[in-house]
Amino acid sequence: MLEVKFYDTVDDSLLKFAVIISQSNGKWVFCKHKERDTYEVPGGHREAGENILETAKRELQEETGAVKYEIKPICVYSVIGKTRVNDTGEETFGMLYFAEINEFAKELHSEMEKVILMDELPENWTYPLIQPKLIEKYKQIEKQSYSQIQLVENRL
Repeated sequence: MLEVKFYDTVDDSLLKFAVIISQSNGKWVFCKHKERDTYEVPGGHREAGENILETAKRELQEETGAVKYEIKPICVYSVIGKTRVNDTGEETFGMLYFAEINEFAKELHSEMEKVILMDELPENWTYPLIQPKLIEKYKQIEKQSYSQIQLVENRL
C-alpha cells in the first residue's frame, strides 16, 4: 500500500523528484511513454548538481516538448511504500509544480511517445495511487488561493 503525504517545505537535500501538473489552453497535459499504454504527469528524478526547479523545467521540456511556459511551485509531497522507482519503501520526497504551457516543440525527443491534451483526467494512469492525489492537492490549493484572492478583492 502506498501513502502520499504533503508538506509546506522540507530540507532541499531530501527532494529527489519533481512532478509538474500542466495545462495548455485550459486542457490537462499528459504524456504517454513509449513502453506503456497509460498516461502520466510529466516528472522525474533530480540529477546531480541540479536545483529542484531546474529538474522540473528539464523534465517538463523533455517529456512534453514545452518551449514557452510559466511554472510555479505548489508544495512538497512524499510517497511511502514500494514503487517502480523505490524498492525500499522508505519515504521519498518530491516537489510538485504547476505549469501553464503556451507553446510546444514540433517533435518530442524523449522516452515519451506523445503528449495528449485532455478536458478530463484519464482513467488509465501509469501511477494510479500517486498522481491523481497530486492533482487533487493542486486543485485544493488553487481553490484556496482563489478564495483568498476573492476575499481581498471584496475588502477593497
